[in-house]
Amino acid sequence: MRNGAGDRARPLAGRAAPGTAGAATAAGPATARHRRRAPLHPGAWWLWSLGLGTAATRTTNPLLLALLMAAAGYVVATHRSAAPWARSYTAFAKLAVAVLVVRLAFTVVLGSPVPGSHILFTLPEVPLPHWAQGIRLGGPVSAEALLFAGYNGLRLAALLICVGAANALAAPARLLKSLPGALYETGVAVVVALTFAPHLVADVQRLRAARRLRGRPDRGVRGLLQVGLPVLEGALERSVALAAAMDARGYGRTADVPAPVRRTTTALTLGGLLGVCAGTYGLLTAEGGAYGLPVLLTGVAAALAGLRLGGRRAPRTRYRPEPWGAHAWLVAGSGAAVAALLTLASVRDPGALNPGVVPLVAPTLPLWPAAAVLPALLPAFVVPKETPDPEEPS
Repeated sequence: MRNGAGDRARPLAGRAAPGTAGAATAAGPATARHRRRAPLHPGAWWLWSLGLGTAATRTTNPLLLALLMAAAGYVVATHRSAAPWARSYTAFAKLAVAVLVVRLAFTVVLGSPVPGSHILFTLPEVPLPHWAQGIRLGGPVSAEALLFAGYNGLRLAALLICVGAANALAAPARLLKSLPGALYETGVAVVVALTFAPHLVADVQRLRAARRLRGRPDRGVRGLLQVGLPVLEGALERSVALAAAMDARGYGRTADVPAPVRRTTTALTLGGLLGVCAGTYGLLTAEGGAYGLPVLLTGVAAALAGLRLGGRRAPRTRYRPEPWGAHAWLVAGSGAAVAALLTLASVRDPGALNPGVVPLVAPTLPLWPAAAVLPALLPAFVVPKETPDPEEPS
């Protein structure tokens, strides 16, 4: 019996061994493929873009701002995926152009406190009552005023471009998994809103096309009402279905946390946020340069401690947590390096980073601040491009 059992066991083991080897062989390429296409942590993209945005706030030189926007645009062009949320970069670019145009239009219509001797044209001036002194409508428009407004508008446009780059590169659903437990519910609400936005746009386009095929108007107040009601109805149905699915999965259930822990969490979070605001204000003003950085660091530490304690209220598990690897450190570090170098340049050579407009002179490109923008291009060369897996369901 033992020999028979052994004889039967040996063929089974012999058959299992090739199967095991075959499974390992099949899993080998899959594992290698997953390693090759391991996506970058979404927080790294946001830290990179916030670093570029911080650098943009330190200068009004249009040449440096153009370099920052070009670097952000190049990285987006090389690493943007085909997902719907990745198309938001175009919307942010249009918003940046609109902000610049509006800033110039307000300067033309309402005037500017910058004195100028190069008058380009003169608009009819509207007389205002005495209580509106200091405000004018129309009048002469100088080149100095337009240039000053253009510099400041371009800085805000560059900031929008940097934020748009983060929106186009970092997947919101993956970013949700990396949020602290205390911000999980808020993050879910934001991600749901961002996820449903493309569905609303698709519904509007589908209904308008259907109305045009039927020969009915799709523009104007009447067309808006007849298209908007079905869109709202579809959005309500999706929200009810999502709420039922989230409730079935236990979303919104909280754990019992002792009262002292709750009070400590609230004090640390609010105190940390106030410290961050005070420290940021100190860094942005000349008078608060001595206390700005220590207060900012203390506020960040207190806020992080509060978020850490607040995470106990929302217990949850993470399925396949996002890895933070060497590429993430390089991307986040490149953005921080650009911010630090341009901040240092703004202290050592403020005239080069903030060119004046009186007298009217052309801006020049400072060499080493321009070289400090080059690390912003590092993600385009060190981060592997994400290729879709043909075996994954879409």
